[in-house]
Amino acid sequence: MGQKEGACLICGEPIVYYETSREMNCEICGKSFASNASCTQGHFVCDQCHSQQGIAAMMEQCLTFQGKNPLVLLQSMMEHPYIHMHGPEHHILVGAALLTAYRNCGGEVDLEQALKEMIKRGKKVPGGICGFWGCCGAAVSSGIFVSIVTGSTPLSKEPWGLSNEMTSRSLKAISGLGGPRCCKRNSFTAIRTAVAFVKEHFQISMELPEKILCDFSHDNHQCIGKRCPYHKSA
Repeated sequence: MGQKEGACLICGEPIVYYETSREMNCEICGKSFASNASCTQGHFVCDQCHSQQGIAAMMEQCLTFQGKNPLVLLQSMMEHPYIHMHGPEHHILVGAALLTAYRNCGGEVDLEQALKEMIKRGKKVPGGICGFWGCCGAAVSSGIFVSIVTGSTPLSKEPWGLSNEMTSRSLKAISGLGGPRCCKRNSFTAIRTAVAFVKEHFQISMELPEKILCDFSHDNHQCIGKRCPYHKSA
């Protein structure tokens, strides 16, 4: 388990992606899902089973974190053995780290309830959405964060606009780095973008490291190396 890049949770073999979805049964819960991915041996694990242990650990870390730097919290959560190199758990981690730092910097939010809502919404963002829908889940997570702190609904005016603008800014920054996907790179970028956005629109100053360095590149077989602004050789 853990940071093995693109590895099946059942047998450890590589994950492969299909251009069209097919019905598969999850090897853990047994439920049937339409999916674009399985391992080379045909094993499929649904998003819920892929993420659930990591999400439980994330909740505990967020509720005890006292810092103002969402990147520090994010990287700490990413070190947990049930937060995998890639996966839909990142669609929750980004927003959760932002919610926690936002509260610690004076933002008015009931953190526990906000985290529960973040988990509920983030779980609905499918794995692989970046390649199949053209909308990275890390960017969506930053938009969910803004929608939660502003109380946005589909009928809101300014909060609706801010939530969508947040997602769009994250997407622009992520897309500018090019592919293939990297859940770590995209998450770092979404958080960095959100910190600037929150300062601009809410006058709340979260902290960021002077330089963001990735400690996960050796686990990513598709790492773009020096093209990534967070790679240690960049």
